[in-house]
Amino acid sequence: MRDAGRVLVACLLVWTLSMSGAAAGPALKDLARLEPLAFEDLPGWEADDHAAAFRAFLRSCRALEAASAELRPAQAPQGNLLAVCREALKTPEVGKAEAKRFFETHFQPHTVVPHSGGGFLTGYYEPEFQGSRTPDSTYRVPLLDRPQDLVTIPQGETLPGIEKGFQAARRTANGYEPYPDRAAIEDGALRDLASPIVFLREPGEAFIIHVQGSARIRLADGSVMRVAYAGRNGRPYTSIGRVLVQQGEMDLESMTLAKLMGWLKDHPEPAKALMRKNESYIFFREAAELAPEDGPIGGAGHPLVPGRSLAVDRSLWAYGLPVWLDGRLPLTLDEAEPLQRLMIAQDTGSAIVGPARGDFFFGSGEEAGRRAGLLRHSVRFVVLQPKPRS
Repeated sequence: MRDAGRVLVACLLVWTLSMSGAAAGPALKDLARLEPLAFEDLPGWEADDHAAAFRAFLRSCRALEAASAELRPAQAPQGNLLAVCREALKTPEVGKAEAKRFFETHFQPHTVVPHSGGGFLTGYYEPEFQGSRTPDSTYRVPLLDRPQDLVTIPQGETLPGIEKGFQAARRTANGYEPYPDRAAIEDGALRDLASPIVFLREPGEAFIIHVQGSARIRLADGSVMRVAYAGRNGRPYTSIGRVLVQQGEMDLESMTLAKLMGWLKDHPEPAKALMRKNESYIFFREAAELAPEDGPIGGAGHPLVPGRSLAVDRSLWAYGLPVWLDGRLPLTLDEAEPLQRLMIAQDTGSAIVGPARGDFFFGSGEEAGRRAGLLRHSVRFVVLQPKPRS
């Protein structure tokens, strides 16, 4: 998960909307129309690896069939999707041709046409940094666990005394109050209510993990600690990349994650003030249950699949829906290759808002981060809706 978990490298790098979260908003029909089309009308459909998409789909199906708890609840799946999942689970081992036939048999593609704007795709990843379970002169920046007084507000609901749209509150003896913002938390507002689970070298590294919502931390003994999203303070997310561009410190076209992190490291005091403009703050837990080959845990509550997991607007879409993307996938700032791929909606993020807005999960590590930071492109967004059951 990115900020709120899973947010994304691109939220640091591009112009995004500052938002208070996933409060109830317009219905899908108020934001876009769905235009049915045939599979043969999808360029690249024949050439995709449908078996890889099917394996990712099965992860969603197992979670839906078991009614597993979602980390960040999305739209409830339609009965038709559950029925399709049950069919998929009957034959979990299929080849490319069989998987392609399965999707064509059970789904109808619909182009998502927003009433305003168009489709837009960014990228995210699971970063890896060095760290220590105990603080010292090198490792001094903590990631905190979930505070004892933090109350997460379900999507679309409110609590007395809390501004509509806030996603969390603080439980007190006198009721509820807004949770402290990033600056207050960094200045010690939580005291002993939240404990550090690991320490990092640079504030910018911790900030990136807050944005991504997960990370691999390489410890001095060579072991790798996985950290996963455990909650957030519910305050609005602000893109520091957007602020830097507004201030003239960088230009959008040449900004990369490495360049941004270099700026944060080289300008510690301005960087501290900049990062505090983002009031959102993320809490973590150690995810010891994850195998080394697993991706981080997404909003749907299960590990993500590099190159097949897609973050979507959870207020509009259900987890588990297949989504066809048609656009360009950047290799460098100047080069790109065609992107024509079937993805599965398995995650969400605070900046992923809109009917044709997606976030592409690249995987873990430095190269995944480099690729994710380049992706901020227009895309055709085609959702595969389950066919009605006869």
